Order: sequence, then C-alpha cells, then structure tokens
Amino acid sequence: MAKALLGYMSSTDPRALAQLMAENRRLRRQVADLEAYVLRLQAENDSLAAAAAEAQLLSLDESMQPA
Repeated sequence: MAKALLGYMSSTDPRALAQLMAENRRLRRQVADLEAYVLRLQAENDSLAAAAAEAQLLSLDESMQPA
C-alpha cells in the first residue's frame, strides 16, 4: 500500500516519504496488536465454552432427577 501511495503522490520529498513510512509502521503495529487481541479472545472464548460444556455435563436437568 505504501508503494501505491508513493506512486499516487509522486513526491520525492524526504519528509513526506518519512511520514508515510512512519504511518505504515504504525498501522502495521496496530494490525499486529489487533490480531494478537483476536487470538487472546478466541482462546478465552474456547476455554469458557469448554467450561460451560463441562458444567452442563456435570449438572442434571429436572427431567433426569430421581422422583
């Protein structure tokens, strides 16, 4: 994307280039942080789903209780 932006701007100004590179690094870092956050949430969701399934297996519903 940075190459596309550079081609679009067609500027050789070193300040503009440095600004675009810094923005690109910031966005890549933000994407990596968000991907890590998604992985943490998925792991937490998996553990909660497993705990809920285990709790459901351990409890008997009303129809299965002895009379």
